Amino acid sequence: MDITPAEASVSGPRAAAEPAGAVGITGAVSLLRPVRAGNAFEETVERLLQAIKLGVVPYGEKLPPERELATRLGISRVTLREAIRSLQEAGYLDVRRGRYGGAFVVYRPPSPRKGDLRRVVTRMGEDDLEDALTFRMAVECGAARVLATMELTPGQRETLTARLAGVNDAAPADYRRMDIAFHLAIAELTGSPLLAAACADARLRVTDLLNAIPVLRPNIEHAAVQHAAIAAAILDGDPEAAERAVTEHLEGTAALLRGFLS
Repeated sequence: MDITPAEASVSGPRAAAEPAGAVGITGAVSLLRPVRAGNAFEETVERLLQAIKLGVVPYGEKLPPERELATRLGISRVTLREAIRSLQEAGYLDVRRGRYGGAFVVYRPPSPRKGDLRRVVTRMGEDDLEDALTFRMAVECGAARVLATMELTPGQRETLTARLAGVNDAAPADYRRMDIAFHLAIAELTGSPLLAAACADARLRVTDLLNAIPVLRPNIEHAAVQHAAIAAAILDGDPEAAERAVTEHLEGTAALLRGFLS
């Protein structure tokens, strides 16, 4: 595999998702889950890279302890060390020894430059771009709708409210990471690891696209209104309104991308 730089247990659909903060902000359920035995090394590298690129473990923070991470991923510590070594060599991690050591994330998304978005789209293809946007629309609308039908616990309501506050209060440099945390939290709070994994995959498919455009204050302000509408619909137990709010939000994101491409 070529690499270049660039829980509480869930027992059913109404179970509370793992508290965010167990790994980075959120995403432990959707990304740091057991890998398939046949491709353990490659899939471990992929899972860790996803967690890094989505900001589940942000710049400057370290991965969970080796024993804990190997258990989460269902792999041997030898395989985990090999994967971490590969990501270190690729410039994503810095492995430090000693009492306060560990595998620290040193990857930060590059600042957008003119032409970056077009290069990302050329690399992925126009058809794949439209497919990625359709996939994201389907799974995120579904996740919001499902969550809005559930009787949320006080802890789940608090988690969603905290994620909303986190993205609203984020500085521009940290906005994308907190935005991801909000969106992934909706899927993870459903208690469905499959749905959470699908939403994480959908977001990863557009992450390089979003990182290739600047974070503009008017867009942040517009998104804040949409995020609030999504959260309010879920907390009010209104699945139709939740789906409409997510649709409006993601259609706006798609329009923004197309605008920068035109």
